[in-house]
Amino acid sequence: MHITEVMEIWWYERPCFHSFWMPTGLNRAFAREYTLAFHAMAVLAHPQPHQRSPRPAVPSKPSLALWMERVLIEAERAASDFAADPVHDLRVALRRVRSLADGMIALDPEPAWKHMKRAGKAVFQSLGELRDVQVMEEWVGKVGAADDVVTLRLRQYFESRQPPLKRLAADALASFDRKQWKKWSVELPRRVAGVKAGSVMLKHLALERWTAAHELHRRAVRNRSAVSLHNLRIGIKRFRYIVENFLPEEHAAWGADLKRLQDLLGDIHDLDVLWATALQVHAFPSVESRSQWRARILEQRELRLQKYRSKMLGKESLWHTWRKDLPHDEEVSDAALARLKYWAARTDPDVQHSALVARLAQQLYRGLPHRSGADGGDPRERMILEVAAIMHEIGRAEKAHDHHKRTYRKVAKLAPPLGWSREDLRLCGIIARYHRGALPRAGQATLVGLDATQRQEVFRLAGILRLANAFDDAHDGHIQRLEVSQQDGCIVVAAQGYSPRDRAAERIAAARHLLETAYRKPVIIKPLRARPGASSASRREPALLTMKRSQPD
Repeated sequence: MHITEVMEIWWYERPCFHSFWMPTGLNRAFAREYTLAFHAMAVLAHPQPHQRSPRPAVPSKPSLALWMERVLIEAERAASDFAADPVHDLRVALRRVRSLADGMIALDPEPAWKHMKRAGKAVFQSLGELRDVQVMEEWVGKVGAADDVVTLRLRQYFESRQPPLKRLAADALASFDRKQWKKWSVELPRRVAGVKAGSVMLKHLALERWTAAHELHRRAVRNRSAVSLHNLRIGIKRFRYIVENFLPEEHAAWGADLKRLQDLLGDIHDLDVLWATALQVHAFPSVESRSQWRARILEQRELRLQKYRSKMLGKESLWHTWRKDLPHDEEVSDAALARLKYWAARTDPDVQHSALVARLAQQLYRGLPHRSGADGGDPRERMILEVAAIMHEIGRAEKAHDHHKRTYRKVAKLAPPLGWSREDLRLCGIIARYHRGALPRAGQATLVGLDATQRQEVFRLAGILRLANAFDDAHDGHIQRLEVSQQDGCIVVAAQGYSPRDRAAERIAAARHLLETAYRKPVIIKPLRARPGASSASRREPALLTMKRSQPD
C-alpha cells in the first residue's frame, strides 16, 4: 500500500490520538504532516483490516474545512520538488474545494466564495500544464516501447518542459496567501453548515449540471471531435462534483460510474493531446513509425470511446438512470423558487419583513383585476412578484441608502436557475428596484430593452410591491392582512391594523400613487376589522413563513 493511500484512509477514519512525543519548533503544517505519517506507520506496522470500518464513499456533509486544510498540507508537500504524486494530490484537494465553492456560489451571495475560488484557481492553473506533462510521460510509456525512437524523443521533450513549469508553479505557490486561506477555512464552512444535504434545492442544482452535460453529450455523439469530447468530460465532471459534494445518497449509487466515465473521457483527451504533441515536436523519424503510433493511439481511443457509448447510449443509458431521481415537472419550478428564496435569505437583513411583504403583495395581487381574467391572475406574474418581494431588501445588507438600486444590481448579476429565463429574473430585479424611490418612467436605463407590454407589467407589479412594502415600512409587522375589492370604479384596500391617524398612513397614501397610475383607478385605503380569534394567529403567521423560507427544502 502506498503511503498516500494510507494517509488518505486515515484522513476519513481518524483513530483516537494517543500520547506520543512531538518535537518542538515545528510549524503547524509540518506538525499535521508528522501526525499523518505517525498513523500511517502505525497502520503499516500493525494492519488490522478486520477492525477497520469500510471507507465511506463521501462524507455525510460537505467537508469544506477538511479539504481546505488539506490544500495547505499538500501545498507544502508539492513545493519540495513538484513530483507527480504531490502535484496530483494538491490539484485534487484544490479541485474539491473549488467545486464545492462553485456549488455554493449558486446558493449563497457571499463574495468570499468567489474570492476563495479565484485564489485557488491561480495555484490550480499553474499546476495544470505541469500535471499534463507528467501525465503525458506516463502515456508515452504505455503506448510506445522503451527503446523506440519516438518514445525517447517524447520523453526527452516532456522532461525538458518540466523545469520551467515547476518554476512557474513555485512562483504561484509563493504568492498563495495562506493566512487568508486559513481565515476562509474557518468562515466559509459555517455557511455550508446551513445547507441540507440531499434537499430538493440541491437536486435542482444537480439537474442544472445534468442538463448542461447531457447537451454536451448529444453534441459529442454527433461529431465525436476531440473538442466536443473534452467539453463533455468537463460537463460530466461538474455534474459529478455537485453530486459528490451535496447528494450523498445519489453519490453512493452513481459515484463509481461517474468516476469511470470521467476517466474514460480523460484518457481520450490525453491520447488526443499526446498525438498532437508528437506531431508538433516532429517525434516521428519515418512515415512507418508515424503510422504505427497513430494506429496504437486510435486503438486505445476507440476502445475507451466504445466503453463510454455502451453505458451512455440507448434506453438503458445512465443518463436516464440519473434523470429519474432528479426533480420533474412542477418540482423543477418549486425547487428553483426555493433556491431563489434561499439565496435572498442569505443576505437579507430582515427576512421576516420580506416574507410579510411578499404575503401582502400576493393578497393585493389576487384582489386586483387581471388582463387574463383568470381567477387569481397569471401564475408566472405571481411568481415574479413573489421573488421580487422576497429579494427587495437584499441591497440593505451593505447600507440602507439607495439599497433598492443595489438590489437591482445584485439580481442582475445572478444567473437564472433552471426553469427561469434571464428575462423574468431581470423583471424581478426591476420590480424590486422600484419598491421605493423614484417612479419608473421612460428613458431610465433600468427599463431599456423592455417592450410596451413588459413595461406595463413592471408598472403594475412594482405598484403592488410598493404599496405592500409601505404597509410594513416600519418593519414592525403591525399590518398583517389585506382585502381588496372594487367599488364605484375605485380599488378599495382594507388593511387589518391600519388607522388613518397613524404616522404610517401618510407613507401608505404616497405609495399608492404608482398603483393608481398603472390601473388608472383611485386606490382607497381603509381599516379592516379583525375577525374574532384571528388576530393572534395572523401575528404568528409571518414568523412561521419566515422559518420555512429561510431553510432549504
